[in-house]
Amino acid sequence: MSIFEDRVDAGRQLGRRLADLRGKDIVVLGLPRGGVPVAFEVAAALDAPLDVIVVRKLGLPYQPELAMGAIGEGGARVLEEHVLAQARVSEQELQAVENRERAVLENRVARFRKGRARQDLTGRIAVIVDDGIATGSTARVACRIARKLGAARVILAVPVAPADTLASLSEPDEVVCLATPRHFAAVGYHYRDFSPTEDDEVIQLLDAAARRLKDSPRPAGTTAVSEDPVEFDEEVEIPSRGVRLQGHLHLPVPARAVVVFAHGSGSSRHSPRNRFVASLLQRAGLGTLLLDLLTPGEERNRANVFDIELLARRLSSATDWLATREDTASCAVGYFGASTGAGAALWSASEPSARIAAVVSRGGRPDLAGPRLSAVRAPTLLIVGSFDYEVLELNRKAKAMMRCPNQLAVVQGATHLFEEPGTLAAAAILARDWFAKYLLPVSEPTPPARSEP
Repeated sequence: MSIFEDRVDAGRQLGRRLADLRGKDIVVLGLPRGGVPVAFEVAAALDAPLDVIVVRKLGLPYQPELAMGAIGEGGARVLEEHVLAQARVSEQELQAVENRERAVLENRVARFRKGRARQDLTGRIAVIVDDGIATGSTARVACRIARKLGAARVILAVPVAPADTLASLSEPDEVVCLATPRHFAAVGYHYRDFSPTEDDEVIQLLDAAARRLKDSPRPAGTTAVSEDPVEFDEEVEIPSRGVRLQGHLHLPVPARAVVVFAHGSGSSRHSPRNRFVASLLQRAGLGTLLLDLLTPGEERNRANVFDIELLARRLSSATDWLATREDTASCAVGYFGASTGAGAALWSASEPSARIAAVVSRGGRPDLAGPRLSAVRAPTLLIVGSFDYEVLELNRKAKAMMRCPNQLAVVQGATHLFEEPGTLAAAAILARDWFAKYLLPVSEPTPPARSEP
């Protein structure tokens, strides 16, 4: 049974649990790769610097998913002696696995540390964060590394772990865990969305955390205690001509812009892909509204998915609703459309009264907006996978009809759903940079992926 929606949700919950650490001299250390999205949210909640401790699991030679130990930076190593004994792993086999994993570890250290100095832990509190622990091998080696680097106190913080593993840990000074399920199968079992975290995402999060600290200067070695309002992150209901649309609104403090997500199937709130893109936009300082444009009953009728006028009308209702809220009335608004939702986004943006600052389509059907495309004024980015041949051709034709500033970006190696490793992250980065450029003009976008003029 899942406990957390995704790593972002887990990180925010963990950050709230650790609120007493805010204002203390701490460094949040994420375990790449899956622990870093959780740690990013913890660091944001505590207004603390974010760094990584790179560790690698040592899997059994004939059952790699089962850990017989772990290694970390600086030559640190922890072995599970009982696993080694039961599996009868020889010293030669152990060394071969360690050599292979050590090479991967060193490559990752070089990539994550490139152009970025390690946070000094001397005399400070190290808060080590992962997305969960099972055997505890990587957690133990991470705690040892932090101690070796001079941490005065080591706190291990995780969303979920088995109680017996936590009881066996002697390396951390304190353990904070949100959930210890009686029947623990695997960490991912307790997340609704446990999609893999790519190296590129780890780097993006470290860069974003560094920018956040740079934008909030404070005396060296301290963290600021702020009494500003906390961010808004709640489920909402939006009226639209007799129905109430379900949505999830996330607003940073202060809120300067909101991106409204439109998905033709209606399930935008729970789409793992949309949630992934939204999390990246949020880290760039953008608000997001994940919106179900259809009710569950309407969604069962496939014809509604292609009723672009209906979808567009409801998207406009959501935009009008944002204008009635005190915390979003002055925000710039952008649309992120996927599938037929892209057609709805462009249809809505073409209305004479629309004040939409930017539109992004991911694998969308902008052609479904038909002749209204030429009336769209908002700068529009069309993102399509290079292997999504039919949709790519439809996007090229739609682009030719548009008169607003526009661009067609092709993500190499991606099919329609961007399921290939790294392709969804590439699309999300393109969307983030487009919205940052037009909704947050003072931001500094990173270089985009290959695009067509």
